[in-house]
Amino acid sequence: MSRLSVLCLLASLVCSSAFAQTPQTFVLRGTVFDPARAPIAGARITATPADGSQVMSAITDVRGQFRLNLSALPYTITVHADGFVDLSQQVSGALAPPEMTEFVLQLAGVQERVEVTADAGYEARSISSATRTPTPLRDVPQSVTVVTRQLVADQLMTSMADVVRYVPGVTAHQGENNRDDVVIRGNRSSADFFVNGVRDDVQYYRDLYNLERIEALKGPNAMIFGRGGGGGVVNRVMKEPVFGPLRGFAVQLGGHDHKRATADLNQRFGSHAAVRVNAMFEDSGSFRDSVGLERSGFNPTVTLAREGTRLTLGYEYLHDSRVADRGITSYNGLPADVAPETYYGDPLQSDVDARVNLGSAALEQRLGRAMLRNRTVVAGYDRFYQNFVPGAVTADRQSVALTAYNNASDRVNVFNQTDVLYVANTGRWRHTLLSGVEVGRQSTDNFRQTGFFNNAVTSMNAPFDNPRISTPVTFRQSATDADNHVRATVAAAFAQDQLALSEHVQLLGGVRIDRFDMQYHNNRNGETFQRVDTLVSPRAGVVFKPVTSLSLYGSYGISYLPSSGDQFSSLTAVTQQMKPERFTNHEIGVKWDVRPALSLTGAVYRLDRTNTRATDPNDPTRIVQTGSQRTNGFELGVAGQITPSWRIAGGYAYQDAFISSATAAAPLGAQVGQVPHHTFSLWNNYQVHRRVGAAVGLVQRSDMFATFTNTVTLPGYLRVDAAAFVTLSERLRLQANLENLGDTRYFVNADSNTNISPGSPRALRVALTASF
Repeated sequence: MSRLSVLCLLASLVCSSAFAQTPQTFVLRGTVFDPARAPIAGARITATPADGSQVMSAITDVRGQFRLNLSALPYTITVHADGFVDLSQQVSGALAPPEMTEFVLQLAGVQERVEVTADAGYEARSISSATRTPTPLRDVPQSVTVVTRQLVADQLMTSMADVVRYVPGVTAHQGENNRDDVVIRGNRSSADFFVNGVRDDVQYYRDLYNLERIEALKGPNAMIFGRGGGGGVVNRVMKEPVFGPLRGFAVQLGGHDHKRATADLNQRFGSHAAVRVNAMFEDSGSFRDSVGLERSGFNPTVTLAREGTRLTLGYEYLHDSRVADRGITSYNGLPADVAPETYYGDPLQSDVDARVNLGSAALEQRLGRAMLRNRTVVAGYDRFYQNFVPGAVTADRQSVALTAYNNASDRVNVFNQTDVLYVANTGRWRHTLLSGVEVGRQSTDNFRQTGFFNNAVTSMNAPFDNPRISTPVTFRQSATDADNHVRATVAAAFAQDQLALSEHVQLLGGVRIDRFDMQYHNNRNGETFQRVDTLVSPRAGVVFKPVTSLSLYGSYGISYLPSSGDQFSSLTAVTQQMKPERFTNHEIGVKWDVRPALSLTGAVYRLDRTNTRATDPNDPTRIVQTGSQRTNGFELGVAGQITPSWRIAGGYAYQDAFISSATAAAPLGAQVGQVPHHTFSLWNNYQVHRRVGAAVGLVQRSDMFATFTNTVTLPGYLRVDAAAFVTLSERLRLQANLENLGDTRYFVNADSNTNISPGSPRALRVALTASF
């Protein structure tokens, strides 16, 4: 027995030694560098096991570092970063390096072969626009929602209104139904739109045919984007050439005479050049009587890349023409009880027409450990609209007032942004330093005319039940119609430091100084006014990461809106003296990557808008800047894959936006118009079979007031959407989307108490997509 015990003991020691030499799990640590050995933040590392079990992934932090807990199996490690060539390497637990592994990526275009990776789905892992540096989303101390190209395709989105439906804290405003207009955290804007981080502030309808993704960055963003952006901004990221084959075509047909076609073509030329062309054409009707649209877009881009240098040149032409439609009126505090297709006025004399020509050049130059970036945008906007405006209903509910006007505006924007990114160490601390300048000039001409019915009166009554008219209307200037020229110039400088104190604590601090100079000339009386503001916009944030996948953050930011408003609408002897409005945001939040392809976010915030105009209580003829508005809110977002077959996107938002000090437009305590207390959206896409998928979407909104007056309510609603997807072959996909499955009667938004947009009844759209 003693010999047997000794043998057992020896066997146990041998087994223990073997297990000690071959661990069951190991930790892979690494740093991803570019060719100049500067760290790459936001790179995606994927570990694929040899036995086909669960794939693991991670995202590099601002230091370019990552960590993966892996089993002892052999793995294929793939490193991917936008603009670089993918890199693959084999590792296993038995041969895992004890120290940090380095991965050096080459710029795209330098290598002879570049693999094109599959679409990431509904979740985005990193973003550059929030900090002007490639940063993992969970390390950005700010609420950000990214709508990916895949989600746009699955829902057949075609407009910004479609996009924000699934963005917590953002709702679409009617915008007189002639432009994109959003309300972000209780603050309305038609100008806080950007393309690749550059201001795109003209009032028109944007299309999605040439976009890689859409980013909604909530809270004041002046540090990065400049003036405005009090509630947040919407940034469109355009598609750019890739160094690989790509061909895509899509055709859509559907109810209400919907017809649309898009194309996406990419071609590589040699090792250093690639060209991409996106195009779109749409000719669609509407459930609204006699309303339709026709639009087309053409967007060629070319990229030239050599080691350390990347130049991208682009041009876009967009033409959007449609029938102007201000919706329906209200009666007794609710939307009028008329058929949802009821049109007010004369559709034959109602037009919206916008033409956009936008040219851009983006240069990236690696200078040792620094990166120099320069982006120039020159854009011309030619826009006109003519419309009929429904007014109040008579007490006996027999007739409704109509007025009419038209407006033409031409604007030329020229912007140049230059910044330098540099990564440095001070002891154990890692600094991602950013500094830059922006200069810009905007020249605008505005001309408005009033409609005179029968060339005599500016208002007429139409039958309540049939308000479509054919009365002759003459358009000419009234005593107060605009005829002006505005020139706005901006010069700005900014600096920022993203400081990594450790793997658990990161700090963000920055400041921007803008000199905004606006000159306003009234062509009617020759008056000229000028207002110059120096805007100092700080930003601060802290991120605490108890574990790699979880971030807790707090942030503070300030933005300003000059007294001329976001569209330079006017400047008078009174408003010339007004200080800019100020937006101050305090926010705390959490971001959790529950699994490699699923993210949850949450934020609690308070946003104060001050220096708004108010009537002097001691002198009703004077305007003072004592008005203020406050929004208290909570947001929750989700995006990604719950299982390999189940994708999900959506969120919930609670908003309480109210007048905290009386303004010239609303009394103390009034609720801000177009801001519901509760919004909820959830899109579920499930792959039922290898070739068959199905989706269900829910959109719910509580009651909201049409305007500050709080006299007209838009009732809350729940809308259900559905979709089905069939993969016909490796290159063909057929899908059918059914909007408003239950044919719910609802009202989307408004522009005033008597301009309310009904929601679409049940509508079917079918799309065929081909990729090569």
